[in-house]
Amino acid sequence: MRLCELSLSGFRNYEELSFEAAPGVNLIVGDNAQGKTNLLEAIVYLGSGKSWRTQKSGELIRFGSDFADLNARVESQDRIQTLRSVIFPGRPRQLWRNGVKKKSAGELSGVLNTVLFCPEDLMVLKAGASARRRLGDSALCQLRPNYDAALAEYNRLLDQKSRILKDRFDHPALLEILPDYNLRLCQVGALLISYRARFYEGLGKAASVYHGQFSGGAEEFRLAYHTVSTVEDPFASVAKLTEDLQNHMESHARAELESGQCLTGPHKDDFDVTLNGLSVKTYGSQGQTRTAAISLKLAQRELARRELGEEPVLLLDDVLSELDPGRQDFVLNQITSGQVFITCCEPGRFTKLGQTIQISKGKIV
Repeated sequence: MRLCELSLSGFRNYEELSFEAAPGVNLIVGDNAQGKTNLLEAIVYLGSGKSWRTQKSGELIRFGSDFADLNARVESQDRIQTLRSVIFPGRPRQLWRNGVKKKSAGELSGVLNTVLFCPEDLMVLKAGASARRRLGDSALCQLRPNYDAALAEYNRLLDQKSRILKDRFDHPALLEILPDYNLRLCQVGALLISYRARFYEGLGKAASVYHGQFSGGAEEFRLAYHTVSTVEDPFASVAKLTEDLQNHMESHARAELESGQCLTGPHKDDFDVTLNGLSVKTYGSQGQTRTAAISLKLAQRELARRELGEEPVLLLDDVLSELDPGRQDFVLNQITSGQVFITCCEPGRFTKLGQTIQISKGKIV
């Protein structure tokens, strides 16, 4: 899998841009705030229909432009394919695959899969649970279109239930429909837990191999997935998980009504990484935390390769400059295969890696 050509019009700070990408390493260099990260964002958006930087599509459109038009030619699934995304302010976007208009981002799945690694990911194991959920959700949404749909439905139901709980003091009749929302939340939440349990099991095993190489076998890496307390076995059937979630929700029903908040469910899931039995979040040094995070990202790429039968495109957004020389060497040794895009502020630092693309004020120099 590789991106052959990328064209942008009216996207972020790019008025017009078009370039052919090398099949190996593409080094994107330039000073800060020139548009390097915007290029990676465009690649991610074309492949997934999502941006990791914003949920507001209007922010993706260049100031003064009526719309943003993103196009890619991709070698994927043993043939050349095309992707197009047209983003409008205040109205639905248009997504195209091989010249055919698609209804949802899920229909783009598998054409241009990416694994993104940015500076924020280096400390994700020290961050709050929401950051770790985003890491897992973004990977799962690419691997499993059904998970993407289930997650969207769960979040929609959660928002609607939250409004019912907040408004029920002024409109008590809303409580009559609350049981229906609770049941559907448990059914869809059970699907999420089932997907997550299997994904995190595979991610933890793959990451432990990378971390073992990284640490020379000195540290044992383990990943544990945490969901609601009534779920004793996250690998149980979806019907059993639904029952477990219902029991947990019923035990919190009164507290939810009194607080006006949704207090229980997989929207509070988390995972923890331990090294030699000690939590990285609580006890890990900065070096250990970064090494573990790198191992997780490399493991994510490995899982995608196994699942898709193709190497996903790897995007490194100014990560190397955040690492010491030893960790830089380890990461660079892992990108000898597949296509990679690396952003960097120092033109002469990694010039031997592959094609260099210099960006200045939204243009290729």
